[in-house]
Amino acid sequence: MQFHHHGYVSTDPRIQPAAGVGLDRPDELPDEMDVLIVGTGPAGMITAAQLAQFPTVTTRIIERRPGRLAIGQADGIQARSVETFQAFGFAERIVAEAYRITEMAFWKPDPNDHTRIVRAARTLDDPTGISEFPHLLVNQARVLDYFAEAMINAPTRMRPDYGYEFGDLEIADAGDYPVTVTLARTSGEHEGEIRTVRAKYVVGADGAHSRVRDRIGCVPKGDKAFHAWGVMDALAVTDFPDIRTKCAIQSGSGGNILHIPREGGYLFRMYVDLGEVPEDDNGKVRETGVEAIIAQANEIMRPYTLDVREVAWHSVYEVGHRVTDRFDDVPVEEAGTRTPRVFITGDACHTHSAKAGQGMNVSMQDGFNLGWKLGHVLAGRSPETLLATYSAERQVIAQNLIDFDRQWSSMMAKRPEEFASPSELEDFYVKTAEFPAGFMTEYRPSMIVGEPIHQSLASGFPIGKRFKSAPVVRVADANPVHLGHHHRADGRWRVYAFAADPTAVGADVSALDRWARWLATAPESPLLAYTPKDADIDSVFDVKVVYRQPHTGVDLAAVPAAFLPVVGPFRLVDYEKVYATDPHLDIFAERGIDRRGAIVVVRPDQYVATVLPLTATAELAEFFDRIMLPPCTIESARDNA
Repeated sequence: MQFHHHGYVSTDPRIQPAAGVGLDRPDELPDEMDVLIVGTGPAGMITAAQLAQFPTVTTRIIERRPGRLAIGQADGIQARSVETFQAFGFAERIVAEAYRITEMAFWKPDPNDHTRIVRAARTLDDPTGISEFPHLLVNQARVLDYFAEAMINAPTRMRPDYGYEFGDLEIADAGDYPVTVTLARTSGEHEGEIRTVRAKYVVGADGAHSRVRDRIGCVPKGDKAFHAWGVMDALAVTDFPDIRTKCAIQSGSGGNILHIPREGGYLFRMYVDLGEVPEDDNGKVRETGVEAIIAQANEIMRPYTLDVREVAWHSVYEVGHRVTDRFDDVPVEEAGTRTPRVFITGDACHTHSAKAGQGMNVSMQDGFNLGWKLGHVLAGRSPETLLATYSAERQVIAQNLIDFDRQWSSMMAKRPEEFASPSELEDFYVKTAEFPAGFMTEYRPSMIVGEPIHQSLASGFPIGKRFKSAPVVRVADANPVHLGHHHRADGRWRVYAFAADPTAVGADVSALDRWARWLATAPESPLLAYTPKDADIDSVFDVKVVYRQPHTGVDLAAVPAAFLPVVGPFRLVDYEKVYATDPHLDIFAERGIDRRGAIVVVRPDQYVATVLPLTATAELAEFFDRIMLPPCTIESARDNA
């Protein structure tokens, strides 16, 4: 964490100085705003937390509840989400309070007595080292609390507006605030009152029964599996030996349980198979009481017993797999002809079973994707055409999720005798681990994702996929760090320059210096072309260099100025952009960096945008020319948005 560059800080350095609209943020919901977010679930809160980093953008997030969520339905936190939490500054703290999944146990009918279950296998949760971050379980409510903290500590001092329910919206063809939204007060002394507000953009993060989605005519498409599950968060006394281990339990009777230990050491969640649902059930299965769920769990777990002492929360759901045809208000046939004004995220876009642990995780990536794009457009950094990439990118990912979840949930519902081999379930779990961990997302070429022409220069950083971090050593203080962990959710683009190999025959060791000089001096350099004159030189682009030699072989006095920017009112030198190879794990070898070096450009949401040679200055300038707008001053950004 870096601070003191704007003067000595003696208080919590996580609290950023208020700026822009955060200096006089009104307590009451205003009549006009740049962005109105409907719903404080994971998708809405991460969108708000990202937008809170843009001081000139007025964002409000409303919630029909009178206060914070107390008990969340989601609890699985995949490694990609923990990477994202690192960007928002709270990964270490949430890891400390969460339950960490290290392995999964598979219980099956005893071959000698099908009325009993026995442990058949154990598998490591991440046997191939997909991420340096862990797979966690923690109450969704705590995730929302951390995002709320990130919002209030951000320059705009954002906080949710509780007690407002979305009613309706209308989109005008023109005007500064073309979306008119009708809201109803749901609590407090003004309960029942109707408010009308206007916004430039609206984000519907209002869940599976989204009114925003319905109002813009998005259609959920998919099917029901006609299979029901009871889920409960419970405190119990049991003789089941793996009560603190994630388990897939298959009984001889055909019933199944997905068992999930929870944070705190005592609580656990069980997804209990309630069997097939007749087509004419009409929701009757959802009336199943918690006692029936407990009884079914005991039946499946024989010879073990479950003496439930308290149920914190329970529900019954039928598996459904649906994804909307689009994620914004622009009909498919009109795509590219007008700017989207209303967006939907999370469960409003995609619904599926809870057993793959994807709902909250994919929803947060929806919000991360959309948040920085809205911020860039409203801050005057990018054209409105950027906003069309949200639906184009995330709708494909949602469909991939539905396809995967259909496979996983059907396998979880199988009877033991229906499997092709005794180890089919655990083999599928291990083989597909990268998808549920959140690392199979790969965005297609677009205005913000380049063609893989030079992919061979950095084969371990696939274009369109998330930037996979690796250890390096910070030259200035010899500290070993993870390169990607310094990518904060601050709306900046990252540009990583990887030096050529000075020991390679014919290597152009001066290519990096020439590239850095161009970046710092050429009028067409993105650093100069798109950074406001009254802002720090690294306010839009965070440029870092990684040298191939050990840190002791790097002379800071010889490092180009582009990698040692002066920042803040005192014009202090930032020494935390110069790195060297970690002697224990060579990032150049691990990520397939060519001996000639490479430039790796990473989007604000941590996805690799393009890979280029150190000599491709014109290509780098051209790439950003289609994304960025000429700069405006910080003061005029709001007027020019």
